[in-house]
Amino acid sequence: METKKILPKFLKELNPKIGLIALSSDYMIEKDFISVIKDKKIDFFVNRIETFNPLTSENLIKMSEKITEVTKDILPDEKIDCVAYGCTSGTIAAGYNSIEEKIKKAKPNTSVTTPSTAAVNALKKLDIKKIYLFTPYPKKLNDEVIEFFKKEGFEITSNSYFDIESDIDIGKVDPEYLYDVLSNINLNDADALFISCTALPALAIIDRLEKKHGKMVLSSNQALIWETLEKIGMNKSVTGFGKLFSN
Repeated sequence: METKKILPKFLKELNPKIGLIALSSDYMIEKDFISVIKDKKIDFFVNRIETFNPLTSENLIKMSEKITEVTKDILPDEKIDCVAYGCTSGTIAAGYNSIEEKIKKAKPNTSVTTPSTAAVNALKKLDIKKIYLFTPYPKKLNDEVIEFFKKEGFEITSNSYFDIESDIDIGKVDPEYLYDVLSNINLNDADALFISCTALPALAIIDRLEKKHGKMVLSSNQALIWETLEKIGMNKSVTGFGKLFSN
């Protein structure tokens, strides 16, 4: 038998790498990322973090304690260009600086983005000051999200919420029902609608809502994907997911 050693040839340029920390109970966030980036030269890696119910700030902070080990297991010892932490209310509860510090313990040279901070950056870039805020959260958590956006300098003109206590149930919301609910709200006093929560099936209905209302509509996943692509220099030629990507 002849055995022959052959030298491998490696790629000269590698695709940028995105690492996503998704909640163990989130049905939507991976699907939404893939919907936007599927035709781009991007490598996408996901790891999931344990969640705790009911939805409270205390449980969201508890969840964040495992961020470093979850991040470390995304291509161990390899550089990730951007790590996205997939929880809006969880970032608000734990604080962006805490989230970033925990991620950078595992991946010190990565960029970090979260839904709440990405939403703030998107809203400010669009010069939006007045928002109608919709959340699926229980009342206490809903009110904490309102306060977060107020502290960031936004006026909340109106708010409505589903009062869902279990994170896994958020992903079971019927997207057509969500569209019906949000297409019937009054945005007269608002510059835009922001739909909070990465688990809600909101991304696919944003275009329709913008046409219905004639105003900007943003969601947690949309803002998170937008800022992730901004950070890796790949935020071009994205259509079908709201006007944010064309600004």
